Amino acid sequence: MPFTLTFTAAPADIDELGHVNNAVWVRWIQDMATAHWDATASPVHIAAYIWMVTRHEIDYRGNIKLGEHVTGRTWISDPPRGAQFDRNVEFVNSDGKVIVRAKTRWAMLDKVSGRLLRIPADVAAPFLQTPS
Repeated sequence: MPFTLTFTAAPADIDELGHVNNAVWVRWIQDMATAHWDATASPVHIAAYIWMVTRHEIDYRGNIKLGEHVTGRTWISDPPRGAQFDRNVEFVNSDGKVIVRAKTRWAMLDKVSGRLLRIPADVAAPFLQTPS
């Protein structure tokens, strides 16, 4: 199962076009990634590592307005490559339609030194899954 969170469009999220601003979608992507890490990783790994996004690729196929909800779902379908892995993200509206889809690349850093680290298999294992 993918990791999921629900978001509701607040007044500060709405742009001059009357829907959620693109920058908000990026923030929600980051919020999902952080929540997924915090919910799934071991406390030892959370204490030792931090993540940095290196790439966002986002397709917008729809949007939501003030007060509307979306369900975000995220998963990691491929093993890491060195210090990086790709995260899949989808936002689904109340009709069940995917309205925003993203692939983001994240790099793992040592919290103390700030240096890139190759992702160990035991850190990656709890996250390797595909959507149902």
